[in-house]
Amino acid sequence: QVQLVESGGGLVQAGGSLRLSCAASGSILSIAAVDWFRQAPGKQRELVATITSGGSTSYADSVKGRFTISRDNAKNTVYLQMNSLKPEDTAVYNCHAEVLGLNYWGRGTQVTVSS
Repeated sequence: QVQLVESGGGLVQAGGSLRLSCAASGSILSIAAVDWFRQAPGKQRELVATITSGGSTSYADSVKGRFTISRDNAKNTVYLQMNSLKPEDTAVYNCHAEVLGLNYWGRGTQVTVSS
């Protein structure tokens, strides 16, 4: 069974940075499209960033220029570098991988940005 485990969340002041990691138990990430989603209390889940198996990336308008998604296939890990954090970035961040028609989700990591 493939498992995704997020880490790297925490409390940071506005303007600060965090790097989230999404590690897979199996070597699936090299052939998977991987997304980072986030959900704040009382709000709908939002797609933040995507990286395809070929390395193409896309971002929500709200994070463009501040967040960077990347992958290290040798480590079966996808990262989300978050810079210039804002209080509105506060949310639970989940990674999601889709491979061969199957979907996998991590449990999430909390990011809290104080003003």
